[in-house]
Amino acid sequence: MTPATTAGTPVLSAAPDRAAAAARAEQLFVESYGYRPDGVWSAPGRVNIIGEHVDYQDGLCLPMAISHRCFAAAARTPTDRVRLRSAQDDLQLDLDAAALEPGAVEGWPAYVAGVLWALRPFISGAHTQGMDILIDGQVPLGAGLSSSAALECAAAEAIDALLTLGTAPLDRVRAAITAETDFAGASTGGLDQSASVLSRAGHALYLDCRDFSTRPVPWDLAGQGLALLITDTRAEHSHVDGEYTARRADSERAAEALGVATLRDVDASRLEELLPRIEDDVVRRRARHVVTEIQRVRDVDALLAEGTVREHVAELGALLNASHDSLRDDYEVTVEQLDVAVDAARAAGAHGARMTGGGFGGSIIALVEADAAGGVAAAIAEAFAQRGFTAPEFFLALPSEGAGQDR
Repeated sequence: MTPATTAGTPVLSAAPDRAAAAARAEQLFVESYGYRPDGVWSAPGRVNIIGEHVDYQDGLCLPMAISHRCFAAAARTPTDRVRLRSAQDDLQLDLDAAALEPGAVEGWPAYVAGVLWALRPFISGAHTQGMDILIDGQVPLGAGLSSSAALECAAAEAIDALLTLGTAPLDRVRAAITAETDFAGASTGGLDQSASVLSRAGHALYLDCRDFSTRPVPWDLAGQGLALLITDTRAEHSHVDGEYTARRADSERAAEALGVATLRDVDASRLEELLPRIEDDVVRRRARHVVTEIQRVRDVDALLAEGTVREHVAELGALLNASHDSLRDDYEVTVEQLDVAVDAARAAGAHGARMTGGGFGGSIIALVEADAAGGVAAAIAEAFAQRGFTAPEFFLALPSEGAGQDR
C-alpha cells in the first residue's frame, strides 16, 4: 500500500487499474496451481455515504461501491476438493466440499468456503463441487471499507459461474450475507454485500434494509468537480464485537419501549414527543440516532431527486456533518482519531465529513472540491502529526460498478 505521506505531502492513493489487477490475479493463480484459471471475477469494497448503524433496524442506507476491488481467479476441477489460496496471506484451505460446515474453516477462507456452503440450495446433486481459487484482495484491510464483503461477493461471482448456477444477483447477496453470519460467525446487516454486488458506476445505491429493495441514485462527483476523500485513520480497530452487539441490543430495547417492531417505524417528526417513553438515557440516545439517521437518508435522497450533487452540495454536506455528530454523541461509536479527522476536514473547507462504517476505528469520508482534496488531506495529516497519531492514509473514491467477471 502506498505510504500516507512523502516528504510531508499526503499521497492520494488510487486503486490499481482493474484490467491490470485481473491479469495479476490470473498470473498468481498460474504460479500457485500450475495451470490457467477458467476466469477472474471481482467485487468492490464500499463506503457508506450516509445511513450508519441503521441496517439492523430495517433502516435506509446510501452506500456506493469504490474502485478498490477483491479479485478471485478460479477454475473448476473434476473432484470435490476445494482449494483456496491468497496473495495476501499464507493461510490455505484444502478440504472436501462435503466437509464444509460452520466451524470447520477458520480465518479468511471461511468467507469464501461459506459462500459455497450458502449456495448449496442452488447446486444440483449431480454437480461435483471441486474448485481452485486464488484470492487477490486490493481493498485496504482494516479501513472500514468492507474488504470482507468484497471477498465474499467475488467468491460468489466465481462460484456461480464455475458451477453454472445461474443465480440472481440478490441470491448472491444473500449467500454472501449467510456466509458471513452463519458460516464465518461475524455480524453483518447486509449493506456491504448489497453495495458490492448491486452498485452501478456513477451512482450511489439506495438500499431499504427492510426488504433489500434497491435503486440507483445519481452520484456523479467527478463530472461536477467534486470528490469523496476517504481517510483511513489507521486507528486500531477497537470495534469489539461486544460494542457492536451492545448497540444492536440498545436499539432493540428502544424499539420495544416505543412499541414498534423496529425503529424504522418511528415517525421522525414525532421523535421528541416519543423519546420520553424510554426511561434509560443511553437507550434514548441510541434511538435518537437511528431515527434521525434514517431521516437523513430520506433527506439526501430527496435532494438528489431534485437536482445534482453540485446544486445541493451545502445541504448534503450539512447532513453528512449531522450524521457524524449523531454517531459521536448519541451512538458513541467514534474514537479520537475519527473525530480529529472530521474536524480537520471541515476546518480545511470540506463541504461535509463523517465517519463511515462500523466505527471504533476505520475511516472517514469528506465531500470536497476535487481540486481541494490534497489540501484537505494535508490538514488531516497535520492534525494527526500534532497529536502523535499514526499517519493516516488517503484514497479518492469514485462510485464504481458492482461485482462481475473481469477475464
